[in-house]
Amino acid sequence: MQIIEIVFLAMLAGFVALRLVSVLGRRTGNEKPAGDMLSGSETARDNAPASAQGQQRGTVLHMPSDINAQTRQGLEDIAEADGSFDAQQFLEGSRAAYRMILEAFWNDDLDSVKPFVADHVLEQFHRAIDARKAEGLVLDNRLISIDRSALVDATLSAAMAEVTVRFDATLAAVTRDRDGKVIAGSETDAVKTHDVWTFSRHTRSPDPNWLLTATDTAA
Repeated sequence: MQIIEIVFLAMLAGFVALRLVSVLGRRTGNEKPAGDMLSGSETARDNAPASAQGQQRGTVLHMPSDINAQTRQGLEDIAEADGSFDAQQFLEGSRAAYRMILEAFWNDDLDSVKPFVADHVLEQFHRAIDARKAEGLVLDNRLISIDRSALVDATLSAAMAEVTVRFDATLAAVTRDRDGKVIAGSETDAVKTHDVWTFSRHTRSPDPNWLLTATDTAA
């Protein structure tokens, strides 16, 4: 049952989609850490000065060091098309959004994330929750930590930007029945998850939000 539960959780994560709030790829020079703005529980990394004053269009600030040459070039292309884009700020914001959307899904709280979810994925999201309720199941999950997040791909096609992020996380996964009895998972054993989410945004759009357009699981 534990193996089935782990697979089920990985599939559920693949249903999730959202519009990332404006913290992703946007900077003012006075912003709070992305985690504080979205979930109040993540502490953003402080690897470089936050100020964007005096920076020129086409410069990717706070570029993470653990990216390959192709991804780096894609991020530079995106920054050239959108001078407000910042790779490190985007990565930090995506971590906070990852936590926020997963917790909303586990808690059946779709209203809180509806403005950030693409319509077709929101429909899948509803179906997954409806199927869970029909079986009388309740997820008692908790995201313990996001162990690693990494930008694994970035492209610019015409004016459409796409950035792919891999999340390696640890969570406590428990499934209960209608009476609250644990039928799968464990309250003490942690589960490792590996998700890959792709976000897209038209760089000429006045809307600063990014849309999660694809999800997958990784080994």
